Amino acid sequence: MDRKLKRWELSLLLGVVCALLLGGWLRQEQDDLAGSLLRLHILANSDSAEDQALKAAVRDRVLEEAQTLWPQDATLEEAKQAVSNHLDDLARAGQAVVDAHGYDYPVSASLETCWFPTREYQNFSLPAGNYQALRVVIGRGEGRNWWCVAFPPLCLGAASETLEQAAQTGCFTPEQTALLSGEPDGYVLKFKAMELLGQLEGLLEGCTK
Repeated sequence: MDRKLKRWELSLLLGVVCALLLGGWLRQEQDDLAGSLLRLHILANSDSAEDQALKAAVRDRVLEEAQTLWPQDATLEEAKQAVSNHLDDLARAGQAVVDAHGYDYPVSASLETCWFPTREYQNFSLPAGNYQALRVVIGRGEGRNWWCVAFPPLCLGAASETLEQAAQTGCFTPEQTALLSGEPDGYVLKFKAMELLGQLEGLLEGCTK
């Protein structure tokens, strides 16, 4: 039997439609952002102080090695291809650090798509979501993780490109640069919305790291 929708039913229906449209738009925004960079994911053997210090040393060495694999003006696809072609070299670079510190942990390197939680860095932030990453596992890989960005090289200390420099070279659009840096205020709200969406997706996927 047909009947007119009550006002609260109509409001609820419109709210669901708007939420779905907003979620789809934010999902596309996050996908576009994820398609503009290559993350780095380092997993320590354990949470002991020694293993965490070793993780930092391996991180620095792997980042240094990675930067030698592509020219300064490389595109993202060229960087990804270079990493894919030299995973064994990157693993050996990390292994050399482990060996030099007197440990017998194995080190592996792979190129994977992983779910990442929201992370804030010195001059930029990245919302939660799925990103392609160079994943380096030390030993059992049961310690606290370290996340950053391998390309463009935003996490290489003094040698890093700034976010603005990465944008100038075409790695990020002006909108993506504003999103990552939190400027202007409107992009702070957009970032928070993407963060909440990514966290929800992470829970639904059963992600724990």
